[in-house]
Amino acid sequence: MAGGIGTRFWPLSTSKFPKQFHDVLGTGQTLIQQTYNRLKKITDAERIFVITDKIYTDLVAKQLPEMEEMQIIAEPMGMNTAICALYSAMKIKKINPDANILLCPSDHLIMDEQKFAEKAELALSNLSKNNGLYTLGIEPTRPDTGYGYIQFIENDQEIKKVKTFTEKPNRELAESFLHSGDFLWNSGIFIWSADTIIKAFETYLPDMYQSFKNIEDDINTDKEEKQVKKIYPTVQKISIDVGIMEKHKKVFVLPSSFGWSDLGTWTSLYENHDRDKNRNAVVGNWVRMYESKGNMVHVEGKKAVVIEGLEDYIVVDTEKSLLICPLNSDQEVKKYVNDLKLNKGENFV
Repeated sequence: MAGGIGTRFWPLSTSKFPKQFHDVLGTGQTLIQQTYNRLKKITDAERIFVITDKIYTDLVAKQLPEMEEMQIIAEPMGMNTAICALYSAMKIKKINPDANILLCPSDHLIMDEQKFAEKAELALSNLSKNNGLYTLGIEPTRPDTGYGYIQFIENDQEIKKVKTFTEKPNRELAESFLHSGDFLWNSGIFIWSADTIIKAFETYLPDMYQSFKNIEDDINTDKEEKQVKKIYPTVQKISIDVGIMEKHKKVFVLPSSFGWSDLGTWTSLYENHDRDKNRNAVVGNWVRMYESKGNMVHVEGKKAVVIEGLEDYIVVDTEKSLLICPLNSDQEVKKYVNDLKLNKGENFV
């Protein structure tokens, strides 16, 4: 899935060039390129599909030149992750009725790719046993209020049955989840068969299912784009978590620890980036720091940037925009973007 805008990563991530197409860690690869190469360790390149907003298809093709045109699925607009899951499953099932699918975001960080592959392959190998839906849950390391949580039923097995899903909790609840030992972070990585997930939509989101069922014969033909464009504005804008996973009776989770982060905020990038002796994380070759500690600095291009006397701040400088705010205010970035859009228009966001 590569259609999100990543508003909390502004000003690096914008509606025209969102974060999945940036090399946010300074590794030489963008996040979508890292994800693509990670998935090639699990399956063949020709079996990898990217579903994204139509306005980003050229970016996908440019950054992933190995992909054929038919592997890039264009959504006419962003409508959250439920329709994303259904549309891609319908297309893949027409190619291979027995297909199994791993659905994952394109903009997450995974440090231990071997462990990730092992967990994914274990889930894939179990799909035929129970016609269930699987997800990879991340063993929490702190009471983070920015993630959803999955509660599981302990069974002394590597694969657990899911008991509850909880959206982003408050601090007190997150701390109780951490201490209980039976909660995991929701990674947003899902594994299922094409047939099982489509049947789940028929049961739990029947209107959305019927919309695609009506155009089933046109999928993977020249008529598909026109028909899908008619459907998208008419369906419910809902996540796959709320629309399907929280309702389904057979959901399983694999507790996992493979160095995962959704890189949803500047703080999460700071925590996953190399830092110098003064705890500064810096992306940019022309940055000089003096008497400054604990900062996240990201500078594009060859502009020289000198910072003195700053502590625990975010400094992000792009061609069009500059962000300077306390590191602990990173959840406010979305509000800044909305205010900017309201007062200065779309040009900067």
